[in-house]
Amino acid sequence: MEFFSGIKYNIKGVSLALKTPSLLMLGLLRFFVVFFLTLFLSGLILYWHDEILAMIWKAPQGGWLVYVWNIAAWLLSIFLACISMLISYLIAQLFFGVFIMDYMSRITERIVLGKEISFDQGSWLHFFFYLVRQEIPRAILPVIITLFIMLAGLFTPIGPFILVLSSLAAGMFLAWDNTDLIPARRMLPLGDRIKFLKQNLSFHLGFGLLFLIPWLNILFLSFAPVGATLYFIDKENTRNL
Repeated sequence: MEFFSGIKYNIKGVSLALKTPSLLMLGLLRFFVVFFLTLFLSGLILYWHDEILAMIWKAPQGGWLVYVWNIAAWLLSIFLACISMLISYLIAQLFFGVFIMDYMSRITERIVLGKEISFDQGSWLHFFFYLVRQEIPRAILPVIITLFIMLAGLFTPIGPFILVLSSLAAGMFLAWDNTDLIPARRMLPLGDRIKFLKQNLSFHLGFGLLFLIPWLNILFLSFAPVGATLYFIDKENTRNL
């Protein structure tokens, strides 16, 4: 049930953002940055598509294997497109996306609660570097490790199984990167925040599933902080009942 709830909250967040001018503008800013980075990286990666495929499996001369090879080539194209999008997201995220995500989360919090629950965060510069530091254990390292696992899976007999698992793991960590915005802003210990992820794995898998749809995932990633904040607030209200 939590799995489908994750999908619902992701879509719900996009819906709210499209109705709220400030959230819409911030989401569109992230969208276009990731979109243009994706176009650039996709062009570079797909340029080497044939060479990469030849390293994995050289084209057969004939027979039914030709059809299997064509399917493999098509799946590799989708896989490379997903990688380019994830890399684009991480680049945009590392430089300024985390700040925009936090601001979108704050706006959503004010919309739902009528106020923003504030905590002593020091200066804005100090808080900005604090947010960037949170991205390393929360999204940057997990997704980079997942990408390496995905690449390694291309060269093993159980490669398709590894690719599916690693893709789901990447989506799950990207989901947590968004649901963790409020706890990180409140400066809760990292251990407590990881515990929250473990307790709600099914939700995060569902929320992150939409991040695995090529091209459409750019839209969901852009507005993900909204749906994730809605979920955390509802979860917190439920615990307080």
